[in-house]
Parts: sequence; structure tokens; C-alpha cells
Amino acid sequence: MSKECPDCHGRGYEVISTEVCPLCKGKGKSKSVDFMKISEKDIDSFLKNGAVCEKCKGKGSIEITRPCEACEGLGKIYTCKVCGARIHNPEDAEDEICSTCARSQHVYALDESCDLKDVEAGKLYHGIVSSIASFGVFVDLNPHVRGLMHSSNVGVQPEVGDAVIVLVKSIKAGGKLDLIPKTLAKYETIELEKELPLKDSSQIDTSMKGRLIRIEGEVIQVKQTSGPTIFTISDEGGFIPCAAFESAGKRSYPHIDVGMIVSITGEVTPRDEQVQIEVMSMKLLTGEKETAVKTRVEKVIDEKAAPADIPFLIESEILEKLRPRMLHVAKEIKKAILHSTPILLRHHADADGITSAIAIERAILPLITEIGGSDAEYYFYKRAPSKAPFYELADVTRDISFALEDYARHGQKMPLVIQVDNGSTEEDVPAMRQANVYGIDMLVIDHHHPDDIVDQYLIGHVNPAHVGGDFGVTAGMLCAEVARMINPNISDTIKHLPAVSAVGDRSEAPEAERYISLVSDRYTLEELKEMALALDYEQFWLKFSSGKGLIDDILDLGDHTIHKNLVSLLCEQANAMIKEQLEICLFNVKSQKLSNGAIMNVIDVENYAQKFTFPPPGKTSGEVHDVLTKKYPDKPVVTIGYGPDFAVIRSKGVLMNIPKIVRELREDIKGAGVNGGGHLVVGSIKFVEGMRTEVLSRLAEKIASAEVVY
Repeated sequence: MSKECPDCHGRGYEVISTEVCPLCKGKGKSKSVDFMKISEKDIDSFLKNGAVCEKCKGKGSIEITRPCEACEGLGKIYTCKVCGARIHNPEDAEDEICSTCARSQHVYALDESCDLKDVEAGKLYHGIVSSIASFGVFVDLNPHVRGLMHSSNVGVQPEVGDAVIVLVKSIKAGGKLDLIPKTLAKYETIELEKELPLKDSSQIDTSMKGRLIRIEGEVIQVKQTSGPTIFTISDEGGFIPCAAFESAGKRSYPHIDVGMIVSITGEVTPRDEQVQIEVMSMKLLTGEKETAVKTRVEKVIDEKAAPADIPFLIESEILEKLRPRMLHVAKEIKKAILHSTPILLRHHADADGITSAIAIERAILPLITEIGGSDAEYYFYKRAPSKAPFYELADVTRDISFALEDYARHGQKMPLVIQVDNGSTEEDVPAMRQANVYGIDMLVIDHHHPDDIVDQYLIGHVNPAHVGGDFGVTAGMLCAEVARMINPNISDTIKHLPAVSAVGDRSEAPEAERYISLVSDRYTLEELKEMALALDYEQFWLKFSSGKGLIDDILDLGDHTIHKNLVSLLCEQANAMIKEQLEICLFNVKSQKLSNGAIMNVIDVENYAQKFTFPPPGKTSGEVHDVLTKKYPDKPVVTIGYGPDFAVIRSKGVLMNIPKIVRELREDIKGAGVNGGGHLVVGSIKFVEGMRTEVLSRLAEKIASAEVVY
């Protein structure tokens, strides 16, 4: 193979400089001429104009040149058409093949994308014996090209499935190949694949029906159907399904799995108003080719994943300080969607946690569907509530189990776990460590008091405490703003969710008042409180179910009439049950004044509250606390609802740090198994039942020594 030398443009030399012609001294004309050697016409021209200088051809100057180093003075670059190596002396090359290649036999291996047009008579090819007949042996050069070795040419009879080397003697009419078996001691295999244009998925549409194309990208899903195997490929343009068929229900290309980089050649085929590629050839890319494709795809995805750096719905110094962290988390979520990484959204099962999750859900579902198609939500998204305000071992066990099942059933990647309204505390660490074993990435958007130890297990963490804020900036507020960074189009749809979150978590932060004022034209304060109560009530009965659709109606994200009727009914039922519970509990509350002036109220919710019904112990303690703060309006109040092995704490006017108290109790009381956490003045503590008296007594002492603000 040859091409014009790019350095000398085919001349074979390069000009170093120019100098005055020594013969004509720069005039371009000769001083004398031999009249015996020129024609009569030239004599007339000479008499009129003079003669052109033979050395400089009339230019008056000559070029000083040297042979081109790039092409060695040949004017062309010659390369071996087999191995691509440079040929320095083309006269020594045979048929444009270098001497090294010429010394060995070349056997061609046809890629599955090749057809009969890619076969040449007189060349050697690798093949597989496919069947044997009385008149000869049929050999497949690839799944689409077959030839016959006539029995007269076959020596030792091969068996079906044997690998053979054959010479294509001739290509007969109708595309029939006449093959001759060959036995070679030394040969070099050259892989042949059809030269096709490289496309990305965004360039492929129904107008290309029937065209052969080539794509390169990452396998993000492998789904075995009763017919073909469907490989979903991600490249810089997006995603495209590729159908490979070997036999009904049998896995095609079993060596190709999720996360691998491949090159696919196939035919564009319309399917359900979309397109897919009918795979002819699929090759695993490694080394430099793999790195190049990964780099190319990742660069495009990184650009597409850039979040919207837009103004917040309200003014907040804390939110502005958190903006870089929020933008980072938003980008990681968008990157996961673009990579078709399944997303598992974990949230605390209360009003704040639910509104947090729904805000993120509303932002990402349209993007998941846009990228992965109409059924992508089924495969790539799941929302699950957590009963505790932290990631429990029971939660992570279920999550890993489901993820492994999805991997086995659908060939999916391990999910990105997004934790909202939980995930910041030391209690989350055991579950995070299990997730880390399986390479599961985790993001946290939370407002519980954080422990630094969790950050080593996270790829992103948003918490107001990181910038001097506190739990008053709720997870619902944070998630609504992150959701808008992911998908600004849903801003108007979700802008009331931070207000529901604020009233649900009884936030007294200035941000709460601003979010409530933001939607005052749509909802009264009482309506926001009713939504929060309805969420708490319905989630109690939903247990571990996400309540999709039902939760949307409570939050007025569907039919407004259904929303009003449903919230009204749920609040009626919830308030009736709360009233009944309070009538029982308030009669059994024991109160005492502590040395710091605070009123401490305790209620045994195990023995003096209804079990296994709404409100649960935490909610019951909160409702009792609300009543007692109204009873003692000018005094600091602490309420403790306790059971055999737990205590729920609510405080107003007492500056406590419940996570710190938990750590101190664990150190002070050996054998009590104290753990727990929460916010600074709202939280829960667990302990072993036999040490309840010691733990509660020591807890009361710490509350009595805390500073009050009344």
C-alpha cells in the first residue's frame, strides 16, 4: 500500500534554500546560443528576446534541495498491506507485502460481519467443519460464509466441529466456494472484518433500516429472552439495544458481560417505533482500544451530567454554603442515570423522608425513561422506606439480595444507593460496610447530626452541619433543591414539598418560614400540616412498601379532588387514633422539675399506650410532648417515651446533644449496649432490657445538667 508523502507532497525532496543562478547571474537568459542546434523559429525568438537560461529555466534562481527524509526520496510512503509495517525498499517487496510477512503463510479469519464479498480466491482461511456428506465436507468460514471441500481433496476425514485451514480454490456461480484443505507448519493469522462507518447511538434512526453499521461502547445490561439475548450498549450518544441470536433462549456471547467494552457490527432494525441492532459480530475490546472508548464515552457523559447551577427557591446562607456539595451530588446522580446504573432511593419513613425521596424521584424518572425507554423505570429504579432514621442491616441485606437477583436475572450493574433523611450517623456504618463489599456507591442527603466516620463509604454527602447549620434545614428542603439541579423542569411541581417537610419535622429555622411563604398562595399552613400527618399515617400502614401513586395523591401530584378527599379522610382517621392514644397516655405521664429548671415528663409507652397501631411509640411521644409544651408554655420541657429496651426523646428549651449523650452513656454504662442517635434535641436510644433503670437514670442526670434557654 502506498500514499503520497505528506512532507514533500510527492516530490521526493525538500527545498533548503534558493540562490542566484551562476550561469545567467540571475537574469534568466543565456548570453550565447549555438545557431547550428536551434530552428529558424527559435533564432527569430532569440534575436527578439534572447535565450532562456538552461540551468534555471528562466527563473534567475535555482533551488538547493535534499532528499526528503520522511519518504527517503521516493515521494511516497509504502506500508505492508498485511501488517502495516513500513516498507523502505518497495523493489524488494512482493505484492506490497513486507519481507517478514512474505516469509510466512497468512491465514485469514473472517469476522462475523464479513460476507462472500470479503472472500478472495487463492487465499487461505480458517474454518470450522459444519457437516459431512458423501461427496465432501462443508466448512463454515464464519456463520454467513460456507464452502465445500470435495471428497477427492480430503485426506484424513475430519469430524464436525474440527478447526481447519482451507484454500479458496475458486468462487463459483451462486457464491459456491470450492475449498482445498491445507496443513501448515507455520502461519500467521490475520483477522478480517468489514470496513464499516463507526456510528454512535444518537445517529441511528429508522431511516437507516437495513444498513450495516458499527458501534463501540459499554455493555450496561444483558437480558436473556425466550428468543435472542439483548445487550444494551452505552456510548457517547446514549443507549441502544442490540439483539444477538444463537438459538431460542440460549445466551449469545456468554463471555461478554456487564461493564465490558465491545465493538458491535450489525444491521439496523426498527422495533416498536425505536431501533435496535441485529448483531452480526460482537468483539471484546481490551488495552488501548478499550481505554480510548471509555475515555471518549466518559467525556461526553461528564458534559451531559453537568447539573443546573440555578438560584434556590428561597434565600438561605446555609444553602449557598452547601451549593458545591449539592451540585456534586446532583452530578453523580445524573452520571448514574446516563450510565444506566440502577438507582435505589432509601428514605426515612416519615413526612420529611418521604417528601425528600419524592422530590428526587420526580427529577430522575423522566431522565431514566428518556435514556432507557418506556420500561426503564422497572429495571433501573426502586424507592424503599427505612423504618429507622438510619440505614439498618435489615435494609442493606434486602438491598444487596435484590441487586444480586437483578444482576442474575437482567444482567444489571450493582445500584447507586441514595439515602435521604438518613445516612449521616455512626449507626449507618455497619450497613455501609456491607454495601462496600459489593462495590455499591452511596450518596447521602441528610440533616441528622453527622459522624465523620461515614464519609469514607460515600461518594457524596450533603448535610447542613457541614457548613454550620442544624437540623432545622430539613432533608426535604435539601432534596428539593438538589432535584431542581438535576431537572429544573420539575421546579413548580415540587416547590411545596419543602414546606410539607418543614411542618412535618417541626422545623423552626428561618428557611422553614420562607418555604411555607413560597406556597402560601396554594396551601394554607393547616393544609401543609394535614399533608404531613397523612404521610406519617399512611406510611405506618404501608410498612416497607413505597406506596407509589398513593403517596403522590397525598402530596397533590395527581388529581386534586382525590388529593383533598384522601388527605381529609386520612387525617380524620389519624386524629381519631391520636386522640384515643393521648387520652390513655396523658393520664399516665409522670412529671418532675429538674435542677436546671426543666420539666421532665416520662411515659411508659410499652405498658401505657396501645401497641401495634398508629401512632407508634416515636409519634406517640411527640404528640405527648406537643401537649405538654402547651401546658408549660414558659418553661423548658423534655419528654421521654420509653419501652423495655428503648427511649424516645423530645426537647424544647433544653440545649442537648443526643448523639453525644449516646456516646457518653455507652462509655459510662458497661454492658448496657447503648446506641442510637438523631438530631441534637430529637432522637432515640436503644439498650438491653436488663439495664433500662441504669440507662434512664443516667439519661435524666445528663438532661438535668444541660443548659436551658428560657
